[in-house]
Amino acid sequence: MTATRPAAASSPPRGGRRRGRPISPSTRWGLRIASVAAILIAWQVYGSRIDPILLSDPSAVAVAFADMVRDGTLGHALASSLEVLGLGFASGAAVGVLAGLAAGRAEVVAALIDLPASALYAVPAVALVPVIVLWFGFGVMSKAVVVFLFVVFPVLINTTRGVREVDPELEEVARSFCSSEPRMWLDLILPSALPFIVTGLRLAVGRALIGVIVAEYYTSLSGLGDLIATNASNFQTARMFVPIVVIAVLGVILTALLELAERRLVRWRKAPN
Repeated sequence: MTATRPAAASSPPRGGRRRGRPISPSTRWGLRIASVAAILIAWQVYGSRIDPILLSDPSAVAVAFADMVRDGTLGHALASSLEVLGLGFASGAAVGVLAGLAAGRAEVVAALIDLPASALYAVPAVALVPVIVLWFGFGVMSKAVVVFLFVVFPVLINTTRGVREVDPELEEVARSFCSSEPRMWLDLILPSALPFIVTGLRLAVGRALIGVIVAEYYTSLSGLGDLIATNASNFQTARMFVPIVVIAVLGVILTALLELAERRLVRWRKAPN
């Protein structure tokens, strides 16, 4: 007697992904706000019970924020850090995207940059700061180079992967219709690789902000990194937390802008609101 087997229709399709029930945009934003509120409440309760030298509560940080805006120290530091962030991120993203597109399409280029890129990616950027200072000095350029090293590799890796993930069947169809290489890039390769490129840029945003603080710490104290170091050494914990919160807010804003750009550019993908 042969044992009966359960019907295959009851099992999920092979390769399918289990996804949770979708939620509305208002619910999503409500959950986001609730999570931030829970963190702030916990921080306020815990911070108000210990020595303010060790940890300041959000209300004290808000007062310090207003004071630093009023006396101009925060605005001056933020402008200095944004200059470094803009130069380093823009150059790192441009080089990463261009090199990734070339490496993903041409095996010769991939072989040429594979080992140098892997070696530099494995070396902590902090270890290269003394050499960078010797080459570029203590000014904005050396800090931008540090941020560039933090940014270029995640963009390069994700862009390369995006180009290589182009569906070969679609590429074969395009070639069967005598599509030229430029049309292949515009109609197939770039649209297919775009989600990977945006993912690389989103990863690079956080690394870029880390790179700004590292650069300001190890080249010459300036910007938001200077505010953190100076206020920490003076035990002004509330003022120390102000630039830290500003960096966190910058990360959220930049990531949200990249998500918005992805939804506008990659319209065929369903992205959460």
